[in-house]
Amino acid sequence: MDYSKARHRMVDQHISGRGISDPLVLAAMKKVERDKFVPALFRDQAYSDRPLPIECQQTISQPYMVALMTEALRLKGDEHVLEVGTGSGYAAAVLAEIVDKVITIEYIEQLADHARSVLEELKYDNITVVTGDGSKGCAEFAPYDAIVVTAGGPEVPQSLRNQLKIGGRLVIPVGRAETIQMLVRVTRLGPEKFSEENLCGVRFVPLVGEEGWNHSQHENWSDPHL
Repeated sequence: MDYSKARHRMVDQHISGRGISDPLVLAAMKKVERDKFVPALFRDQAYSDRPLPIECQQTISQPYMVALMTEALRLKGDEHVLEVGTGSGYAAAVLAEIVDKVITIEYIEQLADHARSVLEELKYDNITVVTGDGSKGCAEFAPYDAIVVTAGGPEVPQSLRNQLKIGGRLVIPVGRAETIQMLVRVTRLGPEKFSEENLCGVRFVPLVGEEGWNHSQHENWSDPHL
């Protein structure tokens, strides 16, 4: 398979073709090699616009959803960004093609280790992979110009709000897994002032952690494959 042609075709048909127009996002999606982030068994499907299985019974997100959430952050190119939920590392790579620095935090140590290895192999020197409870953000490197969460929480974690810079944007799925979640954009307007916008309905795996869902709740969630 010619992965480069497949990647450009995916972006033309399923990313820009479905309304994503930010030139920074489109350029990043055309550059990042999604085939490097999926298991060998699914590599021939890397540029289909759908989620695919990865390690630890998790998935790599649908490319359109990665593009949509990245565009929703309203990035300019010089930001310091936190991603909650590293997964395969693919979305972190897309962010790293746009911004100065990406901190990405993953709850599952095995996933964090694998993503770190792939990203290092691909020479992404502006990404730091951290293992920990992303529902509490990553205070060590805060504050952030933008935060994106790739798992659904019952509400917007207060720690993530607190780690935003004034003017910063947070994009997160909010709601219960048994029903469709809402993708929400939170903008910090002042020390204690935030605005919220509902963007669209989505369905994601649960945000597990102290300010997300606990393990017993997690076990009752259906697998949304997003």
